[in-house]
Amino acid sequence: MRKIPTNSSAAAKTPSPSKPELPLDLTGPHITAGGSAAHRLYQALCEMIVSGLVKPGEPLPPSRTLAKQTGFRRNAVVTAYERLIADGFADATVGSGTFVAARIPARVAGPNKPKVKVETPGQGAFALGCTHIDERAVQRFRAFVGRRMRAFGSEHLHYGDPRGSRELRAAIADHLLSARGLRCDPDQIMLTSGTLHALRIVLSAILKAGDQVWCEDPGYPAARKTIAHCGYRAVPVPVDEHGMRVARGRTTAPSARAAYVTPSHQFPLGVQMSMPRRLELLDWARQAGAFVLEDDYDSEFRYDGAPLMSLAGIDHLQRVIYMGTFAKTLFPGLRIGYCALPERLIGDVTTARAALDRFPGTLMEGAVADMLNSGAFAANLKRVRKLYREARDALAGTLEASSDGVLSVPVPSQGLHLVARFDPSVELAVAAEAKQAAGAEGWLLADTYSRARPLPGFVLGFSGHAVPQLVASAERLARESRAALRAKGKSARRA
Repeated sequence: MRKIPTNSSAAAKTPSPSKPELPLDLTGPHITAGGSAAHRLYQALCEMIVSGLVKPGEPLPPSRTLAKQTGFRRNAVVTAYERLIADGFADATVGSGTFVAARIPARVAGPNKPKVKVETPGQGAFALGCTHIDERAVQRFRAFVGRRMRAFGSEHLHYGDPRGSRELRAAIADHLLSARGLRCDPDQIMLTSGTLHALRIVLSAILKAGDQVWCEDPGYPAARKTIAHCGYRAVPVPVDEHGMRVARGRTTAPSARAAYVTPSHQFPLGVQMSMPRRLELLDWARQAGAFVLEDDYDSEFRYDGAPLMSLAGIDHLQRVIYMGTFAKTLFPGLRIGYCALPERLIGDVTTARAALDRFPGTLMEGAVADMLNSGAFAANLKRVRKLYREARDALAGTLEASSDGVLSVPVPSQGLHLVARFDPSVELAVAAEAKQAAGAEGWLLADTYSRARPLPGFVLGFSGHAVPQLVASAERLARESRAALRAKGKSARRA
């Protein structure tokens, strides 16, 4: 773990005049009442930085000095500094100290100052698919990559197993057993570049052109597009509070050969497929000789209670093909996902993989295996799960409080996004106008529907975003939602 520099060594070498205390406000409205000392200090530091009370590049005091100023324990200060660095508000250099970042993630306008939005393209507040990786995990991963590169071997000099390295496949099999109750042999695991890549490979092995695939409605648009692009027919099946309505699927497309589902945390509505509905889906697959493609995209991020066992765990990988990814649990740039296959499909899917792109990249496989086997992966999950829960609560709480009842925001017990909805009677254009006016990322809820009547609202990501940025953006979206609804009401009255 990289230690936050304390500036103590530099101070010992070069005495400097004492600096005034930081202008911290630990009691303002931006502070979460009842939050941990580290979290409250982090919020106060963020507010100080984005308000311009300290300037970019300006040094922050040593952790011992700030602990003395605030009365907090030094480990709370260190934790707050680590979060500042991880969220891009500060930089640290060993031997020199901790400094306000030269460019901060968002700039909150002060009195008489224009608002300036400084964000990476595609990574604005509410963008889905963003992640945070703890600084300690980054250091471990960097060390594992370095060690693997220093031991560069012949496995990188020839074409490998289309399924990927057995070492990483074995580590994934162990993880699935402990985390999802799914017992499988490493030979049943195939590495991919992500869920959509796995979907493309698997469908090409089990279907023929024109075959029907049940898809949740509303559901993940990218999966529907992939299915259609590959020459198969994506059939929308409605979702209710229990998950996909299997009986409707039987009626709508009785000859379907596969079903794509997100049972642990339905995308986008967030419902968890009930056990009766899970068993009904598995019964259909056995009776129809079909397969269920289980996208378990964010099952590791459960905040309340224990998750239901995976469909593949219930089915013992007979008719279920399980798909997972490290894009959410580590970072998207890895481009490493995986699927767990029924034994009967190993040969066909391996052949399909070899025909598409031969085999996965080998350079990162060993380092990811080291992360899993060393415990660094689990430790990172534990730490970021806490951060995401705080982000979820901040976003949901701000939207509820700032929208004056215009938006309903169910707090999800799992996952990396939430849904904020208008009343079903509200026109879809209201949500679109509010989103555009607020300059918000995320999705319109209506865009995830295919055939079912769409609902007005938003799909908003909270993972990988700094809490102050989420709060400011949520207030803006709530304000624009109220304004768009008022404007629509006035327009209707004039008509």
